[in-house]
Amino acid sequence: MEQLVLVHPEPDGVRVITCSGEFDADTLEPFRQACAQAAADPHVHWIILDVTRIAFADSSMLNELIKVLRTGRRLVLAGPLPHQLDRLFDLTSAHQLFTITDKVEAAREL
Repeated sequence: MEQLVLVHPEPDGVRVITCSGEFDADTLEPFRQACAQAAADPHVHWIILDVTRIAFADSSMLNELIKVLRTGRRLVLAGPLPHQLDRLFDLTSAHQLFTITDKVEAAREL
């Protein structure tokens, strides 16, 4: 499956990052770079991560998500989590750390 990370700057300090494909330690770099750039931008206060097209994600992606939280940026995950990542969230109680909505539009309304 092709991996794709698209970054959509929006007004009012919002950055939407859309991810498609599989994300693990070997394929995470585009995602890592997109998150690092968003977190380093002083105009970005809120990051929406669209996860609706992620086929697989493992603990390395969870680690990156936690790094984004530590930057002080608000992070919202939009869309149903991929099965493996949802299971990992359950095992680690990470659901408590993140705001999760069912779609990007709902995340924008928070």
